[in-house]
Amino acid sequence: MNVLLACHGVRGDVEPCVVIGRELLRRGHEVRIAVPPNVVGFAEAAGLTAIAWGDESQVMMDKQRDYWTCFFQFPWNKKEIDRLGREIGEIVTHCWTDDAFSTLAALGEGADLIIAGYGFEQFSANVAEYYDIPFVTVDFFPTRANGQILPLLPAPMGRAAMRMYERMAWTGVVKDVEDDQRRALGLPPATTAWPRRIVERGCLEIQGYDEVWIPGLAAEWEVWGDRRPFVGTLTLESPTEADAEVTSWISSGPPPVFFGFGSVPLGSPADTIAMISAVCEELGQRALVGAGSTDFSSISCAQHVKVVGVVNFAETFPLCRAVVHHSGAGTIAACLRAGVPQVGLWTLPDQGLRTSQLKRLKVGTGRRFSKTDEEALVADLRRVLNPEYGTRAREFANYMTKPAESAVAAADLVEDFVRLGRVC
Repeated sequence: MNVLLACHGVRGDVEPCVVIGRELLRRGHEVRIAVPPNVVGFAEAAGLTAIAWGDESQVMMDKQRDYWTCFFQFPWNKKEIDRLGREIGEIVTHCWTDDAFSTLAALGEGADLIIAGYGFEQFSANVAEYYDIPFVTVDFFPTRANGQILPLLPAPMGRAAMRMYERMAWTGVVKDVEDDQRRALGLPPATTAWPRRIVERGCLEIQGYDEVWIPGLAAEWEVWGDRRPFVGTLTLESPTEADAEVTSWISSGPPPVFFGFGSVPLGSPADTIAMISAVCEELGQRALVGAGSTDFSSISCAQHVKVVGVVNFAETFPLCRAVVHHSGAGTIAACLRAGVPQVGLWTLPDQGLRTSQLKRLKVGTGRRFSKTDEEALVADLRRVLNPEYGTRAREFANYMTKPAESAVAAADLVEDFVRLGRVC
């Protein structure tokens, strides 16, 4: 089977597709993956043939951070919000026209199916429709309309709000770019947003997270039968060069609190380190800081604070008292599997929704990063360091799917989907 995976975003966005691709490759299938230029090395390190597709994704992530920070912190500044929104639109237009689309269309020729990760999946869906081949999506958090992830709204209103957001996200720049692509492929213009079209065509929508993470969602989606299966979080859990050093440092004293902020660089690294240092000193904790995409190299740290690069969450988190993070889907899943309480300091809206789930399950807490100061972070950590949070987190870990099981389940679903001849 000739498999094409196409996904955009930073490492955490791409990783679920890399996991599926690696498992399909292990089973003897021909696998290629199209990813942003800045993630090619990551995909290749997993053993996949990677092709650069579109522009570097970090530029988009940085701009989204600025947009949503302004949106939530200064909602009255419409002029600045509109300016940042236009810049995001320009990035999308530039990224998904001409070369990027030509690359995707050329890669689709001869493929037996296309698997798309979260983010701009509609463009891959158009290519799959053109070649009349099966199409599979991979979500690491519920992105289809449902009544379970907007806790302040009754279920019917939550579903309606998500459908409205789908339409809003589609109109304007995204629809214009999609129309150009469909015209070039000789396809009729799209009249509805892509989530609805994907559903109507009967595509396989793999849910790359555990059913227990979103209580009530499986029951709500029973109407879709086997088209939205839950497989658990898809992560590589690859060892890193820092693992031995990190383990040694952790074992030299009491378990630390881990701080990591993923692929969205912090606006002020020095201020963040100062806050972490002061908070941990007040609480009598050590701090282990995972740099992610933030440059901390020029910042000196107190003795109780250690900064490292990329670490293996599966190895590190079980050795920590708690984890403070950006509410990335993969990071949250690693915490849940490790059975450690967590604090989510979010910036993007989907990160805020995941933080709400931590509160709902009472295995963590959190708030918007731009609203976080020393006093707030001390209060949040005091809360999750309470023994009852640790007990609930350890109990919840028993219900989480193991990474190897998730990879096998996802690959089985893909093979069965193609074998049964489902073309969407």
